[in-house]
Amino acid sequence: MSTGSPRARFEPQGVIPAVLLPFDAAHEVDEPAFRRHLADVTGTRGVTAIAVNGHSTEVSSCTPDERQRVLDIALDTVGDRTPVVAGVYSDSTREAAALARAAERSGAAALLVFAPNPFTGGAAARPEMTLAFYREIAAASSLPLVLFQFPMAGGLGTPLPTLLRLAEEVPTLRAVKDFTNHPVAAEAQWRALRALPRPLKVLTSHSSWLLGALAIGADGILSGAGSVIPELHVALFEAMRRGDLAAARAVNDRIHPLADAFYSEPFLDMHNRMKEALVMLGRADRAHVRGPLLKPDAQDLARLARALHAAGLLPPGH
Repeated sequence: MSTGSPRARFEPQGVIPAVLLPFDAAHEVDEPAFRRHLADVTGTRGVTAIAVNGHSTEVSSCTPDERQRVLDIALDTVGDRTPVVAGVYSDSTREAAALARAAERSGAAALLVFAPNPFTGGAAARPEMTLAFYREIAAASSLPLVLFQFPMAGGLGTPLPTLLRLAEEVPTLRAVKDFTNHPVAAEAQWRALRALPRPLKVLTSHSSWLLGALAIGADGILSGAGSVIPELHVALFEAMRRGDLAAARAVNDRIHPLADAFYSEPFLDMHNRMKEALVMLGRADRAHVRGPLLKPDAQDLARLARALHAAGLLPPGH
């Protein structure tokens, strides 16, 4: 592997869209449409990596073979120029470790690790469970790890003391995808991670308040919305990096109606809406989702179209 390869040059920072996964009318993976989507997103100047096999690719409804196929298609389509972060999503530590090994063999640049759903039963009170889970994944793969930090209220969040222990005891842990969903908690976590002898990067997933998260000091954006508006995420990130608050606010004013439309209740419809947005923008032909997800209703679609107009992405009359 040359030092110029996407895997070798991966850094957990900048704009990392979590791409969407198109399906055909039979709800099978639409490979040509997926390749087109991957090329569109990574063709945006300033995108530093992409993420697959997470919520945005409807990972919970994909079989193990499909997840491997999704990763393989992404690597084949864009992996020679753009680092690909592979999700590790499993309720089994053993399977999570196997997914990590397979992703490294395939050529992924990093791993985005999701807390297993059994943790909702009280893992916050058993830090040794979280530590063992990440240690086993780290033992299975040398790739950099990005921990998906969930809100604490749902039971999947990693308490800050446990997170700090992970940072100390798992050397390949490089970053946190922050979805604490609370600005005070997000800032406290950021300050603690930056104060470590080996600071961890923070990639915000707070797509409803990106400006605030970047102002706190987030090192990048890792979000499904970036699969629809990567150019706006890049513009916001770069404006904040150069300290141009006026420009950042102007970009945020364009993002705000879309974030409001994508992430309104019911929250589970967010990626369904993003698929519909790609159709409205002419970047996709279909917006099929797999059950139990359903197509947004007419009222939701009309709201989404209004948001695209407000963001300046749809011309009048469309």
